[in-house]
Amino acid sequence: MWLSPSPFLRQALLADAVTSALCGFLMLLAAHPLAGMLGLPEALLRSAGTLLLPFSACVACLSLRPRLRRMTVWAVVLVNALWAIDSVVLLVTGWVAPTMAGTVFVMAQAAIVLMYAELQVIGMRRSATLAI
Repeated sequence: MWLSPSPFLRQALLADAVTSALCGFLMLLAAHPLAGMLGLPEALLRSAGTLLLPFSACVACLSLRPRLRRMTVWAVVLVNALWAIDSVVLLVTGWVAPTMAGTVFVMAQAAIVLMYAELQVIGMRRSATLAI
């Protein structure tokens, strides 16, 4: 099923892309100082930053398309939800020993990612279904 993306959906996707790119660049380029401040492994920060960059590029491209497959947008929502769940799992399992700032960082980015997922679902509801 195809959608004619509403302006709301476009903005939700673009905001997700921009935020993901900025966070990705920050974690990739400043992994060493962030690791010390957040108490998170430098390799984890670099890996997460590296993953965010292609994700943000794909989501940015989606935000510009004149029509979207509903399943493609659901895939973005699912990836965002999994990122948020993995962030919480990272903290509760004890795989890392973050500082208070690290815990706040992980939980804040998880909450923001969940917010984008919800905004994207709202945006899909506001988008017209196309009969193609």
